[in-house]
Amino acid sequence: MNTYRSFVIPFMWWLYLAGIAVPATAQSGDSMRVLTMNALYEQVLAHHPLAAQADLLARQADQELRMARGSFDPVISSKYGEKEYTGKDYYTYWNSSLRVPLWFGPELIGGFERNRGQFLNPENNTPSNGLSYAGIAIPLGQGLFTDERRATVRQAQLLPRMAEAERLKLVNKLLLDVAKDYWDWLYYYNEVRVYQEALALAEVRTTAVNERARQGDLAAIDTVEARTEALNRRVLLSQALQQYNNSKLRIEMHLWGEDNQPLALSPNVIPSAAGTELDPLSPEDLQELLSAAKANHPDLVKLDLKGQQLEVERRFAADKLKPKLNVEYNLLQSDFYMTGDAFRTPYMRENYKLGISFSQPLFLRQERGKLQLTKLKQQDVVLQQSYTVRDIENGLEIVYNEWLALEEQIALQEQMVANARVLQAGEVVKFQSGESSIFLINAREQKLLEAQIKLYDLRSKYAKTKAQLYWSAGNMQRE
Repeated sequence: MNTYRSFVIPFMWWLYLAGIAVPATAQSGDSMRVLTMNALYEQVLAHHPLAAQADLLARQADQELRMARGSFDPVISSKYGEKEYTGKDYYTYWNSSLRVPLWFGPELIGGFERNRGQFLNPENNTPSNGLSYAGIAIPLGQGLFTDERRATVRQAQLLPRMAEAERLKLVNKLLLDVAKDYWDWLYYYNEVRVYQEALALAEVRTTAVNERARQGDLAAIDTVEARTEALNRRVLLSQALQQYNNSKLRIEMHLWGEDNQPLALSPNVIPSAAGTELDPLSPEDLQELLSAAKANHPDLVKLDLKGQQLEVERRFAADKLKPKLNVEYNLLQSDFYMTGDAFRTPYMRENYKLGISFSQPLFLRQERGKLQLTKLKQQDVVLQQSYTVRDIENGLEIVYNEWLALEEQIALQEQMVANARVLQAGEVVKFQSGESSIFLINAREQKLLEAQIKLYDLRSKYAKTKAQLYWSAGNMQRE
C-alpha cells in the first residue's frame, strides 16, 4: 500500500505539470496548422465582400468626377424643319452648331445655317449657299469667376479623397471586428486546453483514488469527491467547447475565397498567441499616434474635405449675388467655310451678330438665403471638427490607460498563477504525507485553473486593446 502511494501520487503530480492533452491538443504537432492574425488580415483584405465594397468607393468617385467633367464636353446640335401647305413653300430651315465650354467661363461657338421660304422671318434669311458663323459668349457679371459647372467639377475633384477616407474607415471597422473575433477564438481555445488538461488529470486521479480506496488506504467518500470534481470539469469543458465552436463560426464569417465563395476553417487549424505578448507603449509613442490621427484620421479627413466642398459652394453662392451680364459676338460669312478676309477689321465691323443680355433679381432673397445657409453649414463643419478632434484625443487616452492597466494586471496575474502552482504543489506534498485531502487538492487546482483562465482572458483583452488603439487612431493597418 505504501508502495502504491509512493508511486501513484508523484505520477499524478508529474502528469499535471506535464499538461496532459486530449487528442484535440495532442495533435498540436505537425498535423496542426496555425492561422496567425496577419494571415487572417491578408485573407480578409483580399477577398472579404465588405473589403471589396469599400474598394468600389474609389471607382464610384472616379465616375462621379467623370460625370462632373461632362458638363464641359463640347456639344454639337442640329435642327431642321420645313413647312409646305396648299402648294406653298412656307419655309425650310437648317441650323447646326458646335459649342465648346472653356474652363474660365466663356464658350466658343461655331455653326452653319441655311434657310429659305416665302414666309420665312426676314431676320432668318440667309444666302442661297448658307451662312456660317463663329464667335464667343462671355459672362461679364455672374459666372465670370465661377459658375455651376466649375463648382461641380471642383467639388467632384475632392470625391476620390473622400472615397479613400470612407474606404479606410470601413476597412478599419472590418479589421477591428476581425481582431476582436480572433482574440476571442484564441481565448476560448486556451480555455478548452486548460479544461481538457484539468479533466484528464481529474480522471487519472479518480482512477488512483478508487484503487487506493479499494485497498483501504483512503476513505470511500474520497472516491465521491474525486468523481464529483471530474464531472464538474467535464461540464466546464463542455461549456468551453460550445464557446470555442461558436468563436470558430464567427471567424469563418470573415473567411472568403475568390468569386465570393465562403470558406470554412479546417478542424486542425488553431489560433496563434503572437500579438498577446506585452508591447509597452510610451507616452511619446502615444503622442505620435495622436499626431498621425489628427492628420490622417478618416473622420477628420472627410470633415476637412467637406469643408473644402462647402467653400466652393460658398464662392458659387456669393457669385450668384452678381447681376447676369452676358455678351455674345458671332462673325458671319456666306457659305460653309470662313475665308481669311473674314478676320480683317473692316469685314468684322460689317458682318457680325452681337447680343447683350442683363438681368438682376430686385431682392436677391433666394441668393442671399443660399449664401447664409452655406455659411451656417461651414460653421457646423468647424464645430464637428472640434468635437471629433476632442473625441479622438479622449478615445486614445482612454484606450491607452486601459493598455497600461492591462499590462500591470497581466504582470500581477502571472504572479498569481505562479503562486497558485506553488500552493497546489504544496498541497500534493501534504497529501502524500497524509496531512491533506482530495478536497483541498481539488480546491487548490480550481484556484490554479481560474488563475490560468483569467491570465488568458487578460492577454486576450490586451490584444483587443492594441487593435482598439490603432482603430481609435484611424489606421488599423498600421497594427
